[in-house]
Amino acid sequence: MKTLLKSEELIQFLGAIYLFSRLNFAWWWFPALILLPDISMIGYLLNPAIGAVLYNMVHHKGLGIVVGLLGLMLGSQNLMLAGVILFAHSSMDRTMGYGLKYLDSFKHTSLENL
Repeated sequence: MKTLLKSEELIQFLGAIYLFSRLNFAWWWFPALILLPDISMIGYLLNPAIGAVLYNMVHHKGLGIVVGLLGLMLGSQNLMLAGVILFAHSSMDRTMGYGLKYLDSFKHTSLENL
């Protein structure tokens, strides 16, 4: 099951790369921005619960989809880029086994028992 789920996430990540290729940005923007969502881990400096909530908000794929669709509706390439990066980053993380976080510890994730 773990391999199947990781392959699904990999396909979503590749789909996000394709969507990025349809935007009017230089190729180097993708690798330059792909790790930016990890800034959300800064909440862990306060405590694990705040860190988990902030991390999970930023790493929820729905946020990337909503931001990207909002950009599409408004004709904003920048919002579409932000949505693609958020979605791609979350898929990339899950491909590597990093899931959404529980409130007690950074290491306690939704994917740890798969």
